[in-house]
Amino acid sequence: MKILITGSTGLLGRELVKKFSRHSLLLPSSNELNVTNAAQVYRFCRENKPDIIIHSAAYTNVDACEINPELAFAVNADGSKNIARAAYESGARLIGISSDYVFDGKLNRPYSEYDVPFGPLSVYGQSKLLGEQNIQNSCDNWVIVRVSWLYGEGGKNFVSTMLKAARSGLPEIKVVNDQIGNPTSTVSAAAAIERLLETDFRGIVHATCEGEASWFDFAQEIFRAAGINQKVVPCTTEEYPRPAPRPRNSRLENRVLRELQLPPMLDWRKELSLQMRALI
Repeated sequence: MKILITGSTGLLGRELVKKFSRHSLLLPSSNELNVTNAAQVYRFCRENKPDIIIHSAAYTNVDACEINPELAFAVNADGSKNIARAAYESGARLIGISSDYVFDGKLNRPYSEYDVPFGPLSVYGQSKLLGEQNIQNSCDNWVIVRVSWLYGEGGKNFVSTMLKAARSGLPEIKVVNDQIGNPTSTVSAAAAIERLLETDFRGIVHATCEGEASWFDFAQEIFRAAGINQKVVPCTTEEYPRPAPRPRNSRLENRVLRELQLPPMLDWRKELSLQMRALI
């Protein structure tokens, strides 16, 4: 297959490149394929005729999105529309990557694919939700894959931040303990996407590691798996203010993966232990 991967140098994009290396890959730079430039996107897809587009390009700095909303919506919302229209025009199957932040986090259970997103708290979440809607309205052969609390090689993420903080010699690290979600490796997310491409499913899928944790729980497990003796102190969201509000509940249920009878995602603790050697 000929697969176009947008955002191929990003955190998830790097893993997707490794996962699909046996295929013919189109890996344009942001200069060669600026998703906010509709004419350039259409031209690139017409000339290269991908069978599949995995759209992982996004403006993912949540706090920066809050400060630069126009850029966030241009990339995450308009960019997704441009990619979706190009996919429709070229007959490509589109896999769009989205986020747990499309939900407001007020539900008292994990969100399933059948829960309708409402009132995302941050500009990032709002722009990603509009991106989802643009994909659904702009092409007919699409899958939206929501991921959560991603970490992996080759980019800034919570694991790399915690390890860097520990190496700096901080006697203790304060970590929020009242936001919960599903820590998920890029390796697991890419594997789920590969399995989805073996089906003809169209719709929304959650692809997160099983089990839940707070950021505090996640940090403790990072240091345990890395063999680092680091004091971690829990704090509240209010004690650690950020420009962008975060949902208290980011848990996603992988209901559709089960309905498709695809292999289950690994427990997040087991997956973190498996990946830690590559992350240290």
